[in-house]
Amino acid sequence: MIIAVDFDGTIVEHRYPEIGPEIPFAIETLKMLSDERHQLILWTVREGRQLDEAVEFCKRRGLTFYAVNSNYPEENAGHRGFSRKVKADLFIDDRNLGGLPEWGIIYKMIKNNMTFEEIYRERFLQRPDSGTRKGLFSHAFQKLF
Repeated sequence: MIIAVDFDGTIVEHRYPEIGPEIPFAIETLKMLSDERHQLILWTVREGRQLDEAVEFCKRRGLTFYAVNSNYPEENAGHRGFSRKVKADLFIDDRNLGGLPEWGIIYKMIKNNMTFEEIYRERFLQRPDSGTRKGLFSHAFQKLF
């Protein structure tokens, strides 16, 4: 898969324009995904020196990206048809609806092709084969209504 990954709030804690402390297991998980032949794209609002610092931060920890803020390494802003919109199979970003899951959950979802609802059911609800099943939203909202 092609996986686009945000930097601030996803790989490191928010401290922009500085680089915050690494979020536990972010780099290790991304390195495992890269080792499993997924193409990782660093997809961040950072530009210029701040972007270079983020790329170097990851590189010093053994994480390199297939591309940075682009669909492929050779693409650049001066290229005809350039778009900052990255084409990816999956986006990992702390601004997702519901926030950023733990990196262990993210890895399990990708590795086992599972949805967040399946992970949630497995951890907190009845097993899918154990009788009555409730969807993620019906469980989350049952106390509200």
